[in-house]
Amino acid sequence: MSTAPAGAGSDLARQRALRYLNLFRLVIAGFFLVAGSKAGLGHEGPGLFWGAAAAYVSVVLLLGFPDAAQRIGFNRLMMIQGIVDVALLSAVMWASGGFRSGIPVMMMIVLAGSGLVAEGRSVLFMAALATLALLGENAWRDFAGKGEAAGDFFQVGVTCASFFGIAIVARLLAHRARINASLAAARGEALAQQEAINAHIIRDMRDGIIVLDADGVVRQANPSAYTLLGQASIEGRPIMAVDQTLAEFCRAGADEVGQLMQLGQARRLLRCRVVAGAGGAERGMLIYLTDLEDIQRRMQQLKLVSLGRLTASMAHEIRNPLSAVTQAAELLCEEKRSETQARLARIINSNALRIEHMIRDVLALGRRDAAQPEALPLAGFVVDLFDELSSLRGENERAIFAADIDPALTLGIDRTHLHQILDNLLVNARRYCSGKPGAVKVSAGDVGEGWVQLHIKDDGPGIDEQARAHLFEPFFTSHAKGTGLGLYIARELAETNGITLELMDDDPQDPGAHFVLTGRNKPS
Repeated sequence: MSTAPAGAGSDLARQRALRYLNLFRLVIAGFFLVAGSKAGLGHEGPGLFWGAAAAYVSVVLLLGFPDAAQRIGFNRLMMIQGIVDVALLSAVMWASGGFRSGIPVMMMIVLAGSGLVAEGRSVLFMAALATLALLGENAWRDFAGKGEAAGDFFQVGVTCASFFGIAIVARLLAHRARINASLAAARGEALAQQEAINAHIIRDMRDGIIVLDADGVVRQANPSAYTLLGQASIEGRPIMAVDQTLAEFCRAGADEVGQLMQLGQARRLLRCRVVAGAGGAERGMLIYLTDLEDIQRRMQQLKLVSLGRLTASMAHEIRNPLSAVTQAAELLCEEKRSETQARLARIINSNALRIEHMIRDVLALGRRDAAQPEALPLAGFVVDLFDELSSLRGENERAIFAADIDPALTLGIDRTHLHQILDNLLVNARRYCSGKPGAVKVSAGDVGEGWVQLHIKDDGPGIDEQARAHLFEPFFTSHAKGTGLGLYIARELAETNGITLELMDDDPQDPGAHFVLTGRNKPS
C-alpha cells in the first residue's frame, strides 16, 4: 500500500504549523517595533534595538510568503528562520539589559515552535546557538562589570539547559506526532479502500440488502433490492410505502432464519431475513432478500448439466446395440415371411427409430457450443424441410404445410440448429393440427433494424394455460410417446444462436399454437 498520501498529510500539517509560528513571529516583531520602548526594551542600545526590530519584521514578512517553502525548501527555510530568530532576539536582548529582559523566554517559545515544525537535529543546532548567544552576552556583561551577582551564571545555565530540554522534548513530540499522523493517514486510506471494496461487493451481490433506520425509513439499498422489488428507487421512503407485506414482517422484529413471501410488484418468491442493527432493533434493521426463483433456476440448470452428461454417456452405449437391432429388423423385412412376422419387424423398426430420435435429442443437449451461424435464406430452407417431412406420406401430406416467406429474407443461425428447431416445432404442429391443406403455416418478416421474425402456426386447439407454464421445461410432454425434450432443446439451440423462441398468446379469433423465432438477419 502506498504511503504517499500519509506523507502528503504530514507535509500539510507542518505547513499549517509553520503559518501559525510565522504569525507568532510577526506579532513579536511588531510588538518590538510598536511598543518595545514602552515595555522597557532597547534602553541600553536604542539603535541596535530598532534595527533588530525592523529587520525582524522585514525577514518575517519576506520568509512568510506561501511560496517561500517551495522556492527555498521547507527544511532549509526552517533553518534560516531559526538562525534569524536566535540572532535578532539575541540582539534585542543585548540592547535591552541582557538576561533579565525576559527575551530568553521568547527564545524558548520560538525553539519549542521550531522543534514541532522542523525535522532532524536542526532544532538542537538552534538551541546551541541560543545557548552561545546567552552565555556570551552574560559573560560580556560580567567582564564589563555590569553583572549584579555571580548567581546570574547559575540562572543563565539553567535557562541554557532549558533551551536544550525544550528542543529535545519538542523534537520528540514532533516525531511522535508525525508517526501518528502517518499511521492515521495510512489507516484512513486502508479504511477508505475497504469501504470502496465493501460498497462494490454489496452493489454486485445477487441478494437484495436494505438498511432501515429506527423510524422504518430506507436509508440504503443495493441495486439487487431495486430489481427484486421492481422499483427504480426506494431510498428515503418508509418501508410501509415500499411494500406493506415486508413492512409487517419487519414490524414483528428480527428474524435471522427468514420466511418465504411474495414481494414487489411482480410478487416474486423471496426469502426475507431481518437482522437487528448494531445497537439493537430500536437503532435500525438490516433486511436480506434472496431470490428463490433464481436459485431454483440455477439448481435446475446444474441438474440438467449432470443429467446431460449421464444421458449422453448412456445414449452412446445404447446406440451401438440399437444399430444392430435396426439392421436385423431391415433384414427380416427383406425376407419372405408371414404377415405376422412382417408386422413384428415393422414394430421393431418403428420403435428402434423412435429410440434413435430420443438419442439424437439427448445428444443435442451437449452441442450448444458447436454453433456455426450463417445468413441462412429462409424461404428455400423451409420448403426443403416441408418436402423432407412429407416425403414418406405422399403429396396430400405436403399440402398441409404452407409457407409465406420473402426469398431475400435471411436469418443468422446455424443450419443444423435451425433444422432441429423447426423439425420439433413442425412435428408438434402436424400432430395437433386439423390435417387440412394449409393447416400448418410458416411465415417470416423483417421487423426493422436488422431483426427478423419467423412464425410457426397451426389450426389446432391450442395450448391450455396449465401446459403453457411448463411448456419449455425438460421432460414435460402431453403426448404419450413424446420425450419432453423437443421444445426445451429448441429453445436452448435458439439461445445459443442469440435467437429467442416464444409462444404467443392465444387468439380467440384464430385458435392454434403460435411460436415465434426472433433474431438478426445475419450473424452478429
